Amino acid sequence: MISSNPVGWVRDEENRNNRMKKKKRITHVALIGAMWMSGFSTLQAQHLEPVRAGKQAPVSDSLRTRTQHLDDVEVRAKKPRSALSSVTPVQTITSSELQLLGITSVGDAAKRMAGVQVRDYGGIGGLQTVSVRSLGACHTAVSYDGIVVSNMQAGQIDVSRYSLSNIRQLSVAIGQGSDLMQSARHYASAGILSIENRGIDWTSPQPWQLKVNAKTGSWGLFTPSLQYSQRLSSQTALTFDANMVRADGVYPFTIQNGRYKEHHKRYNSDILSGQGEVNLFHRWDKNELSAKVSYYNSKRGLPGVVILYNSDAEERMWDESCFAQMVWKSQLAPRLALNARLKYAHTWSKYEDYNVKYQGGKLTDIARQNEYYASATIGYDLGWGWTTALAEDFSIGDLRTNVVSQPNPTRYSSQTAWSLRWKWQRWQVDGNLVGTYISEKASKEDKGSSGSSSSVNARIPADRKRISPSVAMNYRLLADETLYLRAMMKSTYRVPTFTDMYYLHIGNTNLKPENATEWNLGVTWAHQFGGKSLRNPARGISLQATFDTYYNKVTDKIVAFPTTYVWKMVNFGRVEIKGVDATLSLGVPMGQKMALDVDASYTYQYAVDKTDSKKSYYRHQLPYTPRHSGNVSAVWSNPWVSVGWQMQAVGERWSMIQCTDEYRMKAYQEHTFTLSREFSLGKRKKNTESGNGSRENAFNGKASEESALYRNASEESTLNRNASRRDFPRGSVLKLSFSLLNAFNKQYEVIKYYPMPGRSWQATASLTL
Repeated sequence: MISSNPVGWVRDEENRNNRMKKKKRITHVALIGAMWMSGFSTLQAQHLEPVRAGKQAPVSDSLRTRTQHLDDVEVRAKKPRSALSSVTPVQTITSSELQLLGITSVGDAAKRMAGVQVRDYGGIGGLQTVSVRSLGACHTAVSYDGIVVSNMQAGQIDVSRYSLSNIRQLSVAIGQGSDLMQSARHYASAGILSIENRGIDWTSPQPWQLKVNAKTGSWGLFTPSLQYSQRLSSQTALTFDANMVRADGVYPFTIQNGRYKEHHKRYNSDILSGQGEVNLFHRWDKNELSAKVSYYNSKRGLPGVVILYNSDAEERMWDESCFAQMVWKSQLAPRLALNARLKYAHTWSKYEDYNVKYQGGKLTDIARQNEYYASATIGYDLGWGWTTALAEDFSIGDLRTNVVSQPNPTRYSSQTAWSLRWKWQRWQVDGNLVGTYISEKASKEDKGSSGSSSSVNARIPADRKRISPSVAMNYRLLADETLYLRAMMKSTYRVPTFTDMYYLHIGNTNLKPENATEWNLGVTWAHQFGGKSLRNPARGISLQATFDTYYNKVTDKIVAFPTTYVWKMVNFGRVEIKGVDATLSLGVPMGQKMALDVDASYTYQYAVDKTDSKKSYYRHQLPYTPRHSGNVSAVWSNPWVSVGWQMQAVGERWSMIQCTDEYRMKAYQEHTFTLSREFSLGKRKKNTESGNGSRENAFNGKASEESALYRNASEESTLNRNASRRDFPRGSVLKLSFSLLNAFNKQYEVIKYYPMPGRSWQATASLTL
C-alpha cells in the first residue's frame, strides 16, 4: 500500500536508492583494493635479488588568507610558475604539468627550476639530493605537507623516495617562503623544497573519490598506486594513499676507452619499495586539523662507481621509516592566528658491502634515528599594514649504530624566529631574526661482540648559539602593470651532522658550524597581450618573466681533508658564488580548446673556492657546478592527444676542485617527449549551490566575511543534503600517457663514474572515479 504521505514516500525511495548505490560503491572499492594488494603481495614474494655480472602557484600565507573554496571555472590563462609578487624567488610546478611533461621523480622536477642543482647517482633507485645556488644539500630544507624533514645523521634528504602519484604541487623557495606562519625551521633554511600532497575537496557533491594508477616501463619498472578519499561528514574526512616501485634496473651504458667504446650493463641497480599513508582532516568553527601517519620500506642495490674493466657492485641498502605528524591551524581572533605542529619520526637503515678488505669479507652498518618535534607559530595583525609572527621549534633527536668506535649522540635543538611584515601601497618589506641554540650529549657503549669495552672518545662539543638576520623587500614599479623589483639578504647557519662529528676516524667534534650569507636582487614582470587581464585573458597571450642576480658567501665550510693516515672532517673553506637565474613562461591560446605553453629557465653560476690564494685551485669552480645550465619545455594541449617536450642542458663541469682536463666532465642535453590523452567516462554536473564565499580577515586589510571553511555545520549539512537530492552522475576520468625519456640516447654522468640511463620508455594509466 502506497503511503498517503507523498514526501515520506519520496524520502523512503531515496533512502533505498542511496543504500543500493552505497553497496555497489563499497563492492567496487573492495574489488579494486583487493586486486591492487594482491599484485603488491605477489611482487613482494618475488622480491628482487641483486643482479650481478656473469641502476605561479599561489604562495600560501595563512596569516593573510584562510582556506578559500571557489566554484569551478574554466581558466585559459597561463599559470605562473613563479610567485611574481613574492619578496623572495619562488618557483612552482603542479601535478598536471608533471604528467604532461612525463616527469617521473621529485628530483627530475627540481631540475627544471632555475638555481637548483640535483645530484643524481643514477639507477632506478639511485640517491637524489637537492641544493639551491650551490650552497649544499645540508643548507636546503625539504618540507613535506608543512613540516620540515630532518636527517641528523647525514644532513641531506634523499628526495627519490617521494612518489609523485599523490602530489598536488612542488615548489622551491630561495631564501624562505612567503608564509608568515611557517615554522622556525623554514625560516632557518637557505632554501626550501616544498612537497604538497592533495587534500580534500570539501565542495564536491560526491563524498568519496578513488584513483588507481599503474605505470610500467623499461628495465622491469612497475609502479602501481592507489588513492582513496572519503568525507565522513561535513567536517571530517579520511584519505588513504599507497604505492610501490619495482625495477631490476639493468640498463646498458657505454664507456669511452681511448678511440674505442666498451658496451656494458648497469648491475645492482634494482629496487623494491612500498609506501603507505593515512591522512585525517577535521575542521570546526575557525580551526583546521590535519594528521598523517606514513610508512616507507625499501630494499635496493647501490650501483657503485664504474671504471674500466671493473663495473661490479656489491653494496646493498635497506631503509625503513615511519612517522606521525599533526598540524593544527586556528583563527583565535580576528587579528590573531595560531599554527601548531607535532611529529615523531623513526628511521632504520642497514648498509652492506661485500669486499675482501673487510674482516670476514662483509661490512654491515646499522643505524637507527628517532626524533621528537614540536612547533608553534602565533601571528598578530598590528594594523596599519604591520603584521608579526613568533615561531618556536623544539626537537630531540638521537642516533644509535652498531659501529664499535662510534658513540651514540643525542641532540637538543631550539629555534626561535621572530618575523615582521610591512605592506603599504606598492611596498612590502619582510624581516626576521632566527635564534638557534643546540646542545648535545654522546654516550659511550660497549658494542663489541667480544665483550671487551671500546675506547671511544666521546668528547661533547660546546653548546652552539647563533642569531641569524634576514630582510627582504619588493616594490611594484608601475601601478597598472605587474612589474616588481625585489631584494633580499639572508644569513643561515648549518650545524655539523652526526656523521661529520662522530663517524669512525673521519669524525671531528671540534667542527664549527658553516655560515652562509645570501644576497639577491631581481625583477619580475607579467603582461597580457590581447586580453584584459591574466585572470580573464580571452584569446590573449600571457607572458611572465623573472630575472635575479645573486651573491652567496660560505665560511667555515665543512669538507673532508686528507691527513697523515686518514681523511678527516675539518672547517677548511671559503666559497663565493655569483650567479644569475632567469625564467620565462609563455601561454598562447589556440582557439577555444587548444593552447601552447612554453617554459624556460637559465642559470649562470660562478662558484669558486676562495680559501687560500697560494693554492693552485684558488678561484677554481666548485666540483659538479656547471657555469651554464637550463631547460626548456613546451606543451601543446588539445582535445585529441596532448604533446609535451622538455630539454635539459648542462654545461661542462669538473669532478674535483682542480679544474683540469683529467677531471673535466662533458656538457650534455637530454630530451623527453610525452603523449597524453584524457577520456571523460561520465559527466558530472557542476555544483551551482551558493555559499562558497571567501573570508578575508584583518590580516589583509579587507572586510571580514565568514568563510566556507568556518561555515556553520548545520548550514553545510543542509547544502550537502540539497546536493544529494539532485542527479549528480559519477564523473570518471581515464588518463593515458606515454613518455620517451632521453629520446636521443645521450650517454652522460651527473656524478663522475655513475653513468645515467640511456633511452627508455614509460607508460601510465590512471583511472579516477
